[in-house]
Amino acid sequence: MSLNPATLARVQFAFTVSFHIIFPTMSIGLAMFLAVIEGLWLETRDALYLEIYRFWLSIFAMGFGVGVVTGIVLSFEFGLGFAKFAQLAGPAIGPLIALEVLTSFFLEAGFLGIMLFGMHRVGPKLHFFATCMVALGTLLSASWILSANSWMQTPDGVAVRNGRLIVVNWWHVLNNPSWLVRLPHMLSAAYLTASFLVAGVGAWYLLCGKHLAFAKKSVALGTAFASVLIAGQVFIGDILYSTMLKHQPSKMQAAEGFWEKESASPAPYYWVILPDQKEQRNRFALGIPYLGSIWLTHSLHGRVEGLKNTPGDAQPIMGMVFYGFRIMYGIAILMFAVATSSLWLRWKRRLFTTKWFLRFLVAMTPSGIIATLGGWYVAETGRQPWVIFGLLRTIDAVSPVPAKTLLATLIAFVCIYAFFMAAFLFFVAHIIRRGPVLALPQAEASGSLKNAFRPHVLDSANANAAVGR
Repeated sequence: MSLNPATLARVQFAFTVSFHIIFPTMSIGLAMFLAVIEGLWLETRDALYLEIYRFWLSIFAMGFGVGVVTGIVLSFEFGLGFAKFAQLAGPAIGPLIALEVLTSFFLEAGFLGIMLFGMHRVGPKLHFFATCMVALGTLLSASWILSANSWMQTPDGVAVRNGRLIVVNWWHVLNNPSWLVRLPHMLSAAYLTASFLVAGVGAWYLLCGKHLAFAKKSVALGTAFASVLIAGQVFIGDILYSTMLKHQPSKMQAAEGFWEKESASPAPYYWVILPDQKEQRNRFALGIPYLGSIWLTHSLHGRVEGLKNTPGDAQPIMGMVFYGFRIMYGIAILMFAVATSSLWLRWKRRLFTTKWFLRFLVAMTPSGIIATLGGWYVAETGRQPWVIFGLLRTIDAVSPVPAKTLLATLIAFVCIYAFFMAAFLFFVAHIIRRGPVLALPQAEASGSLKNAFRPHVLDSANANAAVGR
């Protein structure tokens, strides 16, 4: 059987980027969560907040490390596997990647050491400042990367002259048509991911009857953040949908499973389809009547355009886009159910004692990561067959690397990343089984800038007393 180098290059990049995105999503969400928790501790001096901070700091650090390592690999893949893409798109996205390194990476690297090891070596306010700077660094990193990726989805501010891409307006490159909507959508997804991780671990402790104070605070905080975030995510998602329908209609038509140039009225909303790309039709479809018209056109009898409006050689693979979107959307509905249930149970004072809800929370612990992967597949496979939408096809961007070399490196990536994931899950499971470490006493912050930067060395007598309490 002959191996296609283009297919292998795409599978290799899809695998490495899918593995990588798990960890930045966790890091962005947990960094902001840690900043909020340390701020609450400074405000209230409640040691429980400090215990929560210390517990999640370890998991954040491991996820951050794996994310940095796997992100560097992607940069090499651009040059080795997709050299023609790097050559053409370099003038536009090269400076954006460089700005990410100059701003976010140095910000994170400069303050991460204080955040991880400075709890008892610097003043509480300086430590809180370091935590905020790391959170800001992750936010900036997401902004630059989303700007570059959004430019690939909706390129603007450039012109192609003599086969070369020339930047004619940097502001339009940065502020391309989809960036301002995709950025809050991705950030909200990261913060939802952290919320369900925190709430899920807290629910597991409650079901086990362990670390009850820590568990109750974790469930209360996680569900409160999720309730606010999921409401905003629904609103942002609707705006993003309209933006994609305007600039990338084929992606949205594939996501809805419609083929005809104008669907019947009223249009159903499909949950299951068996698409036939060659025949340009669905062999099987199961949906809810009227819901497609209501959801997509905000009208009871609105008509929806299908994928036949796009030439066959420019269509994405409907099945991949459709089911990626259904995974993301289905999990969003479950998140909304968790949020509304938590508000009801909180009002009835049964948030920490309702076992079916706690079991549901535990099952939803990885939901943010799965939903993010589903949404990422929609974004990336829905852009196909273009790597830069409307400018460069993916098949024309692949480097002339032998298939055997690509297969060997793909197998190596699978083995190495499987080891990374196994090690990460092993240590996270160990931290969760061990439980939160009691918060050691901290020197009181005086509120002055001078004392904020004054080192505080832990008193051994107080430390022993705290551990033995």
